[in-house]
Amino acid sequence: MKGVLNYIPGQTVLHRLDPRTKLILSLMICVASFLSGRVSFLIGLLALNLLLGAAGHVLPQVLRILKGMAKACAVMFILQVLFIQQGNPYFEVIGIRITDFGVRTAYMVVLRLLDATIPLSLMLMVTRLTDLSNALVVHWHLPYQYAFTITTALHFIPVFFSDMQVISEAQLARGVDFDTRNPFRRFALMAPLSVPLLVSSVKKTEQAAIAVELRGFNLRTRTSAYKVTRMAGADWAALALGAALIALSVLMNTL
Repeated sequence: MKGVLNYIPGQTVLHRLDPRTKLILSLMICVASFLSGRVSFLIGLLALNLLLGAAGHVLPQVLRILKGMAKACAVMFILQVLFIQQGNPYFEVIGIRITDFGVRTAYMVVLRLLDATIPLSLMLMVTRLTDLSNALVVHWHLPYQYAFTITTALHFIPVFFSDMQVISEAQLARGVDFDTRNPFRRFALMAPLSVPLLVSSVKKTEQAAIAVELRGFNLRTRTSAYKVTRMAGADWAALALGAALIALSVLMNTL
């Protein structure tokens, strides 16, 4: 999943939305996914996420996220099916009972995971972190130190992915076989790589701290922002869409 959380420049409608709108809309989609008890609604939300990715010209990156989450979703699905015993049984083999309720719950868990992950990832791909930080400080009066902490943490996620890839390639050049299909052996090979990754992360954190101190980090206030965003018609339409999704998720549960 290297590079899928980086900002991708563009001039699409999603890129031009206010950072606050994109953050609130992504949270609204997440809330709607957890409020809904209908598989059909969750599938519709997943389709909406893909449409938003296409509208923002980042659909290949969204599909890479889905591909990267496939194994985790498969494991979660299997665990839900095996451990949930309520409901009418489909079949039972060697004491393992597969029920309709277990299968439905597994579908719900996987779809909710995807529906909650993609909007937040999509928001990061179409929003500059500096714009998000400025919006949080100027409009929501969040202290700059907190806004900087949040955006820096988000910034370092793809950096850590990139560092891990570099370390893995270095070990691969030394003859370490990461292509094994045994998950336990693969984990045993990957675990030692956490040490150089941690050392690299600490060095980057120290360098970042020195850089922001030299740029007057402690002097930043609400009035220091060089760019002030304004809500437009498209922003209100996007928020209306999010509110409609939440209302629809609740309404469908009552039908």
